[in-house]
Amino acid sequence: QERVVESGGGSVQVGGSLRLSCEASGFTLSNSCVAWFRQAPGKEREGVASLYPTGGEAYIADSVKGRFSISPDNDQNMVYLEMNSLKPEDTGTYYCAADPRLPLTWCSIHMLGGARWGHGTQVTVSS
Repeated sequence: QERVVESGGGSVQVGGSLRLSCEASGFTLSNSCVAWFRQAPGKEREGVASLYPTGGEAYIADSVKGRFSISPDNDQNMVYLEMNSLKPEDTGTYYCAADPRLPLTWCSIHMLGGARWGHGTQVTVSS
């Protein structure tokens, strides 16, 4: 059974850091299109980063560029979202989505309708 699970969320103060983890079972993340999304209460879901671990460049949304990074750990079958200089507007539920059937050339935050999605991990940034 293919599934992904997020972890690493929590409550931090403005300027703090968190590292979110996305772990997959039943398929290999290194050969998948993997992305992180977030959704704040009352707002639309936003794609913040995507990566095809074995090739291509990472995508980082303008809203988090310079503060967030996405990276793989292929040995552990995980992908991380490193979040630094956190702001209150980064508060929300963060989701990992991964699709092992999406080729590198199609890997995008806009192409993950058929992906495996996790249940999310909550990030709260307070001032």
